[in-house]
Amino acid sequence: MIIGIPKEIKNNENRVALPPSGVFDLSKRGHKVLVEKSAGAGSAISDDEYREAGATIVEDAATAWSADMVMKVKEPLPEEYQYFRKDLLLFTYLHLAANKPLTEALIESGVNAIAYENVQPADNTLPLLAPMSEIAGRMAAQIGANYLERINGGKGILLSGVPGVRRGNVVVIGGGVVGLNAAKIAVGLGANVTILDVSVPRLKELDIIFGNDVQTLMSNSFNIQEALKTADLVIGAVLIPGHKAPTLVTKEMVANIPDHSVVVDVAIDQGGIFETEDRVTTHDAPTYVKEGVVHYAVANMPGAVPQTATHALSNSTMAYANLLANNSLEDLLKSNLALNRGVNTYKGKLTIEAVAKDLNIDYTPIDELINKELLMNS
Repeated sequence: MIIGIPKEIKNNENRVALPPSGVFDLSKRGHKVLVEKSAGAGSAISDDEYREAGATIVEDAATAWSADMVMKVKEPLPEEYQYFRKDLLLFTYLHLAANKPLTEALIESGVNAIAYENVQPADNTLPLLAPMSEIAGRMAAQIGANYLERINGGKGILLSGVPGVRRGNVVVIGGGVVGLNAAKIAVGLGANVTILDVSVPRLKELDIIFGNDVQTLMSNSFNIQEALKTADLVIGAVLIPGHKAPTLVTKEMVANIPDHSVVVDVAIDQGGIFETEDRVTTHDAPTYVKEGVVHYAVANMPGAVPQTATHALSNSTMAYANLLANNSLEDLLKSNLALNRGVNTYKGKLTIEAVAKDLNIDYTPIDELINKELLMNS
């Protein structure tokens, strides 16, 4: 198989889909890997390092996209839609529930697209989303601490406080991978931390993990509203796999957060949980103010720490990349539940129900499409 690794073009997206170790692994199995020139520069990986690992360096994106399978980090942007075609296998983060134009472009072109964030084995974990969720959660606390500085528009609060002066209050909405990691860093910084989640078993787990270092609360409108009234930093950490993020914090709730507090929403790539979020921001211009509160709404947070994030992502994606490269897609989707669940579009059809509901688009289950193909070929 020919695998293409184009350079990421999203604002300040410095990650790359594969480091040289991944290229080496695929190359030694007989596959050809096309890496766009300077694709790894943001992650401090040179073209020579890729060549030494067995890659072919290509001069432009079009050549990298001409491969049988394209691996990326972030979802394709409109200027990349021109490379879509019906025989292309695309393996990347997609987050389609918040992106109808991309969904329609994938369907119309017939691309077979598998989304990292939907790959889900029988244990219902999300192995390709987890490493970036860990990073984004940890970053959320340190970014929030930074924007709480008065020179950055915040209240001028040091989360740890000092003897005789109160510590900062951090509210984490969502107790999954992002929330857990955000809380770890916030606790490490010395803040008062409250975590809200809808699952009582998960709240019990968090109590065991953190002991008396955090306050856990059932996530409901009342508890969220009350917790926000004294919050210095609020971290949105909610994920409903495949779906657009629910709006859990209304404009009125945001208005009751103290002025110059900071909101960091890791769920912004799925639409965000704050009603006041009317845009996705970039690393170049990451914040805006609504209702007196600083909003940080960058959708590719781990892109700011690519030397960590690129390798963390590849550690998780490589096993699946090898499966896709070494097997026919149809056979693999019949035998591998995790990749089967990861399919978002297949031969001109949307295949994921959650996205179909959020975007009001028809869908066809992937198993139905595969079985139809088997009948036609029998």
